[in-house]
Amino acid sequence: MARTAWTVRAITRAMLPVLLVLTTIEIGSGLVLETFEADLLAYPSLLILVPVTIGTAGNLGSILAARLSTAFHLGTLSFAVDDDRLLGNAVATVALALTVFPVIGVGAWGLGVLTGGPSLPVTTVLAVAVTSGAVLSVLAVAVTVVATYVAYRLELDPDDVVIPVVTNVCDVLGVVVLFVVVQVLV
Repeated sequence: MARTAWTVRAITRAMLPVLLVLTTIEIGSGLVLETFEADLLAYPSLLILVPVTIGTAGNLGSILAARLSTAFHLGTLSFAVDDDRLLGNAVATVALALTVFPVIGVGAWGLGVLTGGPSLPVTTVLAVAVTSGAVLSVLAVAVTVVATYVAYRLELDPDDVVIPVVTNVCDVLGVVVLFVVVQVLV
């Protein structure tokens, strides 16, 4: 990978198009969230799940992005399907999600009960959180691997590009996945 100079002009040239596209994507996320507003307001535990779910998905993707970027800079990452480092990090990301999202579900249910609003059964909130988390973790892995590969192909530093892309795309995916899962399970 060619090393670019650390100048304001070089950084702006690399990041401005990315940030403009991500801003548009975030607007789309807000529009999806607005259509989902009535369901969220009906059950406080679902409303509590929104920021935590999208934040956690972005965090999982960011952790993976940092690990892949480091492996890329060390020259130990290939984008082959049988790359043990890539596969191991992807599996670890999904496993982490499957351990974190049950806690998020129970916590959201508990906070929903404390607010005194209409309450869904704990099993329903747990199912929404775990299902959303499992789907989002797989999507976060896919987005992270694709963003890292695209950064590599465009000769951009993955440290600069991948985490903003992953967190923003996971925000949108988090809202969409949560919306779909709630429509199916609630």
